[in-house]
Amino acid sequence: MNVIISVIGKDRVGIIRDVSTILADQNVNIVDISQTLMGEYFTMIMRANTEKSELPIDRLAALLHEKGASIGLDVNLRSEEIFDAMHRI
Repeated sequence: MNVIISVIGKDRVGIIRDVSTILADQNVNIVDISQTLMGEYFTMIMRANTEKSELPIDRLAALLHEKGASIGLDVNLRSEEIFDAMHRI
């Protein structure tokens, strides 16, 4: 399953490392990534594939959200299918 992960927070060293380490530890493959700075804020959207991960999507979403909250980031995960449906309207 493909998922979309969004990350927003104040810029600092190591944000991409922190998020990608969680994904790698769960055997999630990053398919595409886009990141930019908007003033002092870091924004990133990742498309990732979870087919080889044994962690259920809802638990992965919670893990990313919890880690993000602990380091001052807003991290959200949605299935690509739901993300696409939300943005067709």
